[in-house]
Amino acid sequence: MQREHHPNAQSREWALQFLYQCEIEKLFFFSANHCDRFISDFGVDREHAAYFRRLVEGIFDNLSALNEKVEAVSEHWTLARMPVIDRCVLRLAAFELLFTDTPKKVVINEAIELAKKYSTENSGAFVNGILDKLAQKTQ
Repeated sequence: MQREHHPNAQSREWALQFLYQCEIEKLFFFSANHCDRFISDFGVDREHAAYFRRLVEGIFDNLSALNEKVEAVSEHWTLARMPVIDRCVLRLAAFELLFTDTPKKVVINEAIELAKKYSTENSGAFVNGILDKLAQKTQ
C-alpha cells in the first residue's frame, strides 16, 4: 500500500538532495546560482520550486542556529560525527519545525522517511529521537 505524502514531500526530497550536494561541495552558504542550476538540472517543477527554494535558503540563512538547536538535543553526537544524510535531514526538519507552520507530526514523519530512504538502516530511529526532543523544546 502506498503511503500518502504531504504536498511538500517532493520539495523536501529535492531540498535534501541539494543540501547533500552542498555538503559534498563544501558550500555552506546560500548561492542563488547554485540553487537555480539545481532546479534546472534536476527538473524541479514550478509547483515545488518555491517551497524548495524557501527551505534551502532558510536553512542556509539560519545554519548556525539550526546546528546549535540540533546539537543541543543530540546526546553524545555532534553534527560532524553524524552521517552526512542524517545531518542534512536534521537541518531540513529543524528548519521546518522552527520556522514554518507545517505540523510537527508531518515534519517528523517526512524526515524519518527521508532518512530511511537515503541513509542507514538505523537512521530513521536516530532522526526520530532527535526531532522528538527538538519538537518538545519548541512547543
